Amino acid sequence: MYSAVAPPPPPLSPVDTLHQTTTLLSTILQASSSVNSFTARWQVIRSKLVVLSSSLSSISDSTHWSENHILQTLLPDLLSTLRRIQTLCDQCTDFSYKAGKLLMQSDLDMATGWLSKQLQDLDLLIRSGVLCHSTAIVLSQPAPGSSSEDLGFFVRDVFTRLQIGGVEFKRKAMECLVQLLIEDEKAVKVVANEGNIRYLIQLLDVNDLSEQAVSAVSILACASEESRKTVFEEGGLGPLLRILEFGSVQLKEKASIAVEAITGDVDNAWAITAYGGVPILLDVCRSGSLTAQSHAIGAIMNVASVEDVRVYLCEESAVAVMVQLLVSGSAASQEKSANCIAIVASSSKYFRSLLIQEKGLESLLHLLHRSSNPDTLEYVLRSIHSLSTSDSVSRLLSSSSLFITQIAEFIEQGNPTLQQISTSILANLCITDSNKRGIAGCMGPLVKLMESAKPVGLQEAAMQALTSLLSVKQNRSFFARDEKSMMRLVHMLDPLTESVPKKFPVAVVYTLMTDGSNTCRRKLMEAEVGRSRNLNRTSSQGACLDSSSSCGSSHGNKSQLTSYTHG
Repeated sequence: MYSAVAPPPPPLSPVDTLHQTTTLLSTILQASSSVNSFTARWQVIRSKLVVLSSSLSSISDSTHWSENHILQTLLPDLLSTLRRIQTLCDQCTDFSYKAGKLLMQSDLDMATGWLSKQLQDLDLLIRSGVLCHSTAIVLSQPAPGSSSEDLGFFVRDVFTRLQIGGVEFKRKAMECLVQLLIEDEKAVKVVANEGNIRYLIQLLDVNDLSEQAVSAVSILACASEESRKTVFEEGGLGPLLRILEFGSVQLKEKASIAVEAITGDVDNAWAITAYGGVPILLDVCRSGSLTAQSHAIGAIMNVASVEDVRVYLCEESAVAVMVQLLVSGSAASQEKSANCIAIVASSSKYFRSLLIQEKGLESLLHLLHRSSNPDTLEYVLRSIHSLSTSDSVSRLLSSSSLFITQIAEFIEQGNPTLQQISTSILANLCITDSNKRGIAGCMGPLVKLMESAKPVGLQEAAMQALTSLLSVKQNRSFFARDEKSMMRLVHMLDPLTESVPKKFPVAVVYTLMTDGSNTCRRKLMEAEVGRSRNLNRTSSQGACLDSSSSCGSSHGNKSQLTSYTHG
C-alpha cells in the first residue's frame, strides 16, 4: 500500500512571514561578517542586506502593511531569496565545501540580482504610501468628484502595482488607469503629477500592455497642455513614433492621436526631425487607416511652419502625399491636408512650383466645389490665393467661370473669413466682361467690405475687385440702382468717416464716372441727399445746436462729394 501524501503546510500569514524574514536577515548579517572568500561580492550583498533591514523596519511601522496584496506576494519571494543567501553563506564558511569557484561566483551574482530587484520593489512600495491606507488592498476607483487626496492615493497605488506586479496584475492596474482617465477629467492632472509617466511610457514597448499603455498616453497627451508637456519631457514621442512605424492598426491609430497632440506645441516641433518622424508620418499618410492618416497629416500640419521640417518634407516627397489626401482622404484628412498645403504654399515659390507640378491646383479646385466644411474651404482658398501669384495659375483661374462664380458666392454669402480671402483672390484676377456681368451681385458686399478696417489690406482688395467689376457699363448701371451701396459709398466719402482712407471710395466714384454718365452722378447726389435727411430725422429736435452742426456737416459733405464727382 502507498502511504498517504502529506498535505502542503498552510501558507504563512503576512505577520509570520515578516517575522521569519526579519529573523533570518539578522542571522545572515551576523554570519556573513565572518566570510573570508569572495569578499568583494559579500561586501555588496551585506550592503544590500543592511538596506533591506531598514526597509523591513519601515514596513513594520506602517499601519496597514499586512493588508497589502502586493506585499503578501513580495515577502514570501524575499524570504526565499534570503534562504538561498543563507545557504551560500554556509557554503562559503564551510572549508569542506568543494564546489567550483566559478559556480559560486555565478550563484552569488544571481542572489545579488534577486535581492536588488526585491529591494527596488520594496522601496517603491514604501515610497508610494499605500502601506499606510487600509484601502490599498482593494483597487477601487474613486467616484467622480472625489478629492485630490483620494485620487492621488489611487494613482500612486495603480502605478505601484504597474511597477511591481506580474503581467496580469499590471494589466488590471492599467485597465483601472485608463478607465479613470476616461471617466474623470480631473484625474488627468493628478496622474501627470503623481504617476510615474516615464515608466508608463516604457510600457509602450511591452507587448502585453502596449495597447492599454498607448491609450493612457494618448489621453494624457490630448487632455491638457500640462499633461502633454509631461508626456513629451518624459520621452514619449520616440516610442510613439516606433508604434506608428511597426505597430498594429489599432496601436497606430492611438499613437497617431498622441503624436498629433504633442506636435501641437510648437516648441516640440524640432523633435519630429530628431526622431526621424517625418518619413514615418508620411508612410502612415500613404498606407495607414483613415483615422491614422487624419492624425498623421495633422502632425505634419502642426510642424510644417518650421523651416527645418519643411526641408525634410521636400526630401520625402511630402507634397504628393498632401495632394493625394485632398482626393482620397477622409473629411478630416482633407481639411488638415488643405491647411498643410496652405502653410507650405505661402512659405516659398519652390513649394508652390511643386504643388503645381503635382496637380495640386486641380485637386484644390475639385475639393472647393464639393466641400461644405467652412474650415476646409478656408484652407483651400488660402492655398489657391498663394498659388495665384503664378501667372499660369492666375490665367487658368481667370478663365474659369465656375471658379469665379463660386468665389463670388463666398463674397455674397460666406462667413467673414471666406469673404476676405475670396475678395483678395478676385482682386488679382483678370476676368472677362461676361464673367464680370455674371457676378455683379457681389458688388454690394464688396462695398460693405470696404468699410472694414481689418484685416489690413482688405479695403484695398475690395476696392480693386469692385473697380474691376465696375469697368463694365452694365455693372455701373446695376450699382447705381443699389441705394444701400450708394449710401455706403457716400458715407465713406464723409470727412468724418476716418476708418476708410478716402482714396478707396474716390477710386470707386472715379470708375463710376468713367463714361461721363450723368445718371451715376445724379444717383450719388440723391444718395447724399437721402443720407442727410436720415441724419436730420434721427437728430433730437430739442438739440438745435447739434442739429445745426449736423446740417453744416452734411452741406460740407455735399460740397466734398460735388468736388469728387466733378473731379
